[in-house]
Amino acid sequence: MRRRDFVRAIVGSATAWPLTLRAQQSKPKPKPKPKPKPIRRVSVRIDYRWGAGDTERFRKYAAEIVGLSPDLILGTSASIVRDLQAASRTIPIVFVTTIDPVGSGLVASLAHPGGNATGFAAYEFSQGAKLLELLKQIAPNVTRVAVLRDPFVPARSGGFAAIQTAAPGFGVELIPVGVHDGGEIERGVTEFAHGPNGGLIVVGPTSSVQRYRDLVVDLAARYRLPAVYAGLAYASTSALMSYDADWIEQYRRAASYVDRILKGERPADLPVQAPTKYRLVINLKSAKELGLTVPPTLLATADVMIE
Repeated sequence: MRRRDFVRAIVGSATAWPLTLRAQQSKPKPKPKPKPKPIRRVSVRIDYRWGAGDTERFRKYAAEIVGLSPDLILGTSASIVRDLQAASRTIPIVFVTTIDPVGSGLVASLAHPGGNATGFAAYEFSQGAKLLELLKQIAPNVTRVAVLRDPFVPARSGGFAAIQTAAPGFGVELIPVGVHDGGEIERGVTEFAHGPNGGLIVVGPTSSVQRYRDLVVDLAARYRLPAVYAGLAYASTSALMSYDADWIEQYRRAASYVDRILKGERPADLPVQAPTKYRLVINLKSAKELGLTVPPTLLATADVMIE
């Protein structure tokens, strides 16, 4: 055997040798456990503002928040994030429950946000068609559907367009109802309810409709209109059915982006992510009051059933 080959043989088999040698030696004394490293305590200050659906109020709050010079801002809804960006284009912003970030002008694209904001979209346009599908499943006799939405919010235009595209396939006529104020909502729903075989879809957005939530639910009950709501906040009322992305899951996912940005990554490089989890809530009591029988297939897909 040549010397070079011998050296290779030793190297190739050396990993097996220590096992044999250790078996012949006395048991080594256990090494002392290293002292635990001291826990690093970090102080975190959290300031928050709640506009309660009042966009004018939050415009003032946005300036206040930016004036505090935070390391990062967590914002909800497109209108709020726009106000924050108007106040600062440098402070990182992570958004949640936000509809159509591209159409709203918050980011350049979903894959490459390109600015100081990124986060988690609360809505996919296909969800509009899903709302109509759910309404027809629970109330197959519906042929006319009033859609409550804010025509002045571009972020919801794509969702309404999705409902319009799906409507002929379900054999329904759509009637849009504005949500500028409570009077407009009541007039629109009351006038619509005079016709037969009516149903209701509420798409929002939340910033426009949330303050009128109880009014809308009461109107649907008063005129016996089967209704589907794009917002899990309606589940705490007597709303027949609500379907939306799981907002709690979005906040949990947002924590990872907050962590990454505070460690040095840029919002511009973190892609906007779509919802991964949706929740369907059905109020069986409300269905019974409307004389509706919930199909077993629909019950099987419900995440929560209220009795």
